[in-house]
Amino acid sequence: MALSKAPKYFYVYILRSIPHPDRHYTGFTEDIESRIPHHNSGADVHTAKHRPWRLETCITFSNREKALAFERYLKSGSGREFARRHL
Repeated sequence: MALSKAPKYFYVYILRSIPHPDRHYTGFTEDIESRIPHHNSGADVHTAKHRPWRLETCITFSNREKALAFERYLKSGSGREFARRHL
């Protein structure tokens, strides 16, 4: 009898800079637990300047393509406004 494989999840997240609360970063990952420390370590050129970061919003998807499409949307003008108002 084969063991069922645990479902794989994909995450779209929004970080808020602690020292600069008007700064946000939107990203995608398959491992949210290690991604936040990665940003706070300074290893990511896009977020190093405004660290440390805290997780503002995290949305879980079971479909990779839908998660990536939602990340692209949140990075668009209308998506940024949506996030500002609702997330």
